[in-house]
Amino acid sequence: MRLNPGMENANDTTHVYATRRDRLRASLAAAGHEALLVSHAANRYYLSGFELHDAQCNESSGMLLVTASGRDQLLTDPRFLDAARRLWPKDDIFIYSSNRYQAMGDLFKSLGLEKILFEAKSLSYDTHALLSEYMDMIPCTGFVENLRLHKEPGEIELLRRSCAVNHAVMARLPDVLVPGITEAEAAWEIEKLFREFGASELSFPSIVAVNENAAMPHAVPGPKAATDGSLVLVDVGGRLDGYCSDQTRTFWVGDTPSDRFRRTLDMVQEAQNAALAAIRPGLSYRDAYMLAKNAFAAHGVDAAFTHSLGHGIGLETHEAPSLSPYAEGRLSPGMVITVEPGLYDADWGGVRWEYMVLVTDDGCEIL
Repeated sequence: MRLNPGMENANDTTHVYATRRDRLRASLAAAGHEALLVSHAANRYYLSGFELHDAQCNESSGMLLVTASGRDQLLTDPRFLDAARRLWPKDDIFIYSSNRYQAMGDLFKSLGLEKILFEAKSLSYDTHALLSEYMDMIPCTGFVENLRLHKEPGEIELLRRSCAVNHAVMARLPDVLVPGITEAEAAWEIEKLFREFGASELSFPSIVAVNENAAMPHAVPGPKAATDGSLVLVDVGGRLDGYCSDQTRTFWVGDTPSDRFRRTLDMVQEAQNAALAAIRPGLSYRDAYMLAKNAFAAHGVDAAFTHSLGHGIGLETHEAPSLSPYAEGRLSPGMVITVEPGLYDADWGGVRWEYMVLVTDDGCEIL
């Protein structure tokens, strides 16, 4: 079964991407910069619709040059020429092959650029060094991420649909998590369910963890099998039309959950509810985290809460903001975040419960 069969990516229009680049252009101009070379894959896609992923972890599908003049350039190699032509003016597609960095430097100079910003978190040291031979390169962070922080109405709708797929998968898991199934087998069944419900891929490798393995927040599914009377932590997500979902639930295999499981789950959900009740515009990221932390502290178990309360989600599973004790900033309308407190004991296991949440004008909405 596929949810909402036949629907296409509502954001995949030339106008949407051009409007985003204009917003970026305005922020560049306000800061006195001529151009930004966008190399981070999700940022490139957000601004152009071109290639959400790089071809491999050690190679790039291309870069986007956004200029103050408005003459933006899509830079890629011959493998992606046909894909680029489908969404970008052909005169503004720059195809590189041999001597690519000199050719790119010549392009930048032909556009009248003397110096350009580059994304410090994504451009490799090697690429920066080679480009610096031909152009003055200035590191920057946050220009595109600041735009992505607040989701547009179309993005929110896509996140709702992606989240609906995740809910559908979770509803099927009591039939999947039966005595004898291994973590790895359950992860494969979950991936098949995401595909059946319409996801194009997983948002991230599925986490399925039985008993003490659930004490590792990012456990890798292995040969450990569920038994009658075991807990199973499942943290999974799928991508639909480019946008990610991310949900965690902790299940009990068997008819009668243990007292410790019930009590731990109660405390986790109490901490989650404390945060959800307060999430609204103006709440600081740190204070959101502390609401859950303090709820655990009231039971004397806060030391077992070992990660942040949550994170932003959109084109990437983990994006700004971070709801951590060290994060600076405040929630505002249009942010989509996860709220996922958990408690962990290496000798017993762990329990986590997660919602995706939209920050609204006067509170929040669970997606």
